[in-house]
Amino acid sequence: MARRNGHARDTKGAMGHRGISHRQAFAAGLAGSLACIALLVAPIALADWHRQDAQIMGTTVLVQAWHKDAAVARAGIDAVIRDMHRIDALMSTYKADSELSRLNAQAAHHPVRASEELFSLISRALEFSELSGGAFDVTYASVGYRYDYRQGIRPDDRTREALLPGIDFRHVILDREQGTIAYRREGVRIDLGGIAKGYAVERGAAILRKHGIEHGQVGAGGDTRLLGDRRGRPWVVGIRDPRDRDRMVAQLPLVDEAISTSGDYERYFEEDGHRYHHIIDPGTGTSARGVRSVSVIGPDATLTDALSTGVFVLGATDGLELINRLPDVEAVIVDDEGRLWFSSGLDMQQP
Repeated sequence: MARRNGHARDTKGAMGHRGISHRQAFAAGLAGSLACIALLVAPIALADWHRQDAQIMGTTVLVQAWHKDAAVARAGIDAVIRDMHRIDALMSTYKADSELSRLNAQAAHHPVRASEELFSLISRALEFSELSGGAFDVTYASVGYRYDYRQGIRPDDRTREALLPGIDFRHVILDREQGTIAYRREGVRIDLGGIAKGYAVERGAAILRKHGIEHGQVGAGGDTRLLGDRRGRPWVVGIRDPRDRDRMVAQLPLVDEAISTSGDYERYFEEDGHRYHHIIDPGTGTSARGVRSVSVIGPDATLTDALSTGVFVLGATDGLELINRLPDVEAVIVDDEGRLWFSSGLDMQQP
């Protein structure tokens, strides 16, 4: 039985196959109901495969590469790790000396000259804001910085409402000729957490290619960029159940693709029966509701990272409407009732 174009199905006990119709097709087995992207198959036990894990950008980074020359593979992996540390130093809001922290401290008072890299990524983030009708908005941090998910702290309603006018991507003024960024008002803050990891893993894949590596994987938290295949076999990526980390909703055999998952289980706390998680609805300044998890598949991890956040905020119906307008992009959504939703290029079949 085919499921297309935003149809939902209960995930409990489901089994089936899926495929992408408008680019290279692949099948996926479904079992159960999502939490994080995970490589389901252990690294191939061949000497020509090399990998490294690291803690960067507040998450676990994995780089894996295949090459006959171990020195080439190691050089490529080391270059990726160095670049991720560099991006973290540039764009982290947790580092007071980062360029982004400096921008947040000064841009409401006067235009701040930005590096070409930061300017370019913020510019692209604003394009995604336009595309999503503001559902993806890096100025969410104007309220979001008052949440502490480890300590279970959130702003009270009065504080949240007072800070809420600071959330609006149109407050960010880019002067391309001068290379400066300014904020229209006090209280505006940018956080690139919804796009920077995707950007970093996409850069990581490009770095591996420059080292002559044609098969590899770069992952950071919920964002993964796959380079080529696993030497004749697809990479098999699993999407976990948001409420049961031991179950998978999907197993996706992918080749040379990016996949990003945003979920309400990554950073959260519960209070009075409500789950407060890190995906902030720009319209309310509090956690987006209606969806538990969104996975977006596409050709560019910067794109899939931003879209997974924006679609999460939009919800299943409006989110899939956006995805279905975009070429070479697909999505799988788990809503707040545990039902699976699929974009129009995906076929679900139950034997």
